[in-house]
Amino acid sequence: MQRRSWLACLVLGWAPVAAQAPFPTRPIRLVVPAPAGDGSDALARSIAQELAAGLGQQVMIDNRPGAGGSIASDTVAKAAPDGHTLILGNGSSHGVTPSLYPRLPYDALKDFAPITLVATAPNVLVVSASLPVHTVQDFLAYARARPGQLHIASGGNGSLSHLSAELFKRMADVDLVHVPYKGAAPGLTDVAAGQVAAMVINIPSAQALLKAGRLQALATTGRQRAAALPEVPTLDEAGLKGYETTSWFALLAPARTPTAVIERLQQEIARALATPAVRERLAAQGLTPVGSTPAQFDAFMRAEIAKYARVIKDAGVKID
Repeated sequence: MQRRSWLACLVLGWAPVAAQAPFPTRPIRLVVPAPAGDGSDALARSIAQELAAGLGQQVMIDNRPGAGGSIASDTVAKAAPDGHTLILGNGSSHGVTPSLYPRLPYDALKDFAPITLVATAPNVLVVSASLPVHTVQDFLAYARARPGQLHIASGGNGSLSHLSAELFKRMADVDLVHVPYKGAAPGLTDVAAGQVAAMVINIPSAQALLKAGRLQALATTGRQRAAALPEVPTLDEAGLKGYETTSWFALLAPARTPTAVIERLQQEIARALATPAVRERLAAQGLTPVGSTPAQFDAFMRAEIAKYARVIKDAGVKID
């Protein structure tokens, strides 16, 4: 009987297709290009529980900071394309780094399958609460009186906070010494302690220290004031006309991950972002949920890479 079935298939010109294995078949590893406590890490943990509930498998956070997100990105680019290893990419790892590092071991576009843009947030210029300044102009006057003596932190060479700092230095014409850290959290800790003067970082990373009164928010970096910090002016309002950098966070898989798996993951993230609990957690972190389609995110990411390539060229930022 089985032989007759196969013969019939051949006569009709088709053959039965083997059933695809269900997805997921084991826990998901979500690689985060930042240390624990960073804004990316907080977002990853905010969505992991809902994602796990929807997929029926545990979602394990794997923090891999350093080199502008390239360490984490390389890990995921070389992983099996089956949807069980993902990266919560961001404006550093998949916006700035592709144009800033000349010899990456992967291609930020060709080696990844875009899933969805998860959330966005403006950045914020923060200084220590102990610094005797209260506005951007106060800070610039204070720094210009001490050329080369004050430091500005970043979450690492090649990170969006690094590029934001360099753009700030160039547009404000101020001599600040860049100090890269392995992630936002240790840099912000030193700013709060007064060991470093300033930092431009995403609002979610700075929220706790701002609420504790250990940091001052001098300006945000979007086109409009941030909903999370409505009383804080933008850098454009504060005198740096045209200054704009925005943090974003997105889910990507290794290239050649099956389309059905990508679609399932996108749908689960969209579902998670629609839940009131997740939206409230993201709002508390200063994030705006998005939940785009893979095609929409792909177009967005390509535009971001092109934008930061121009900024890097204009600012003269180089990484050997």
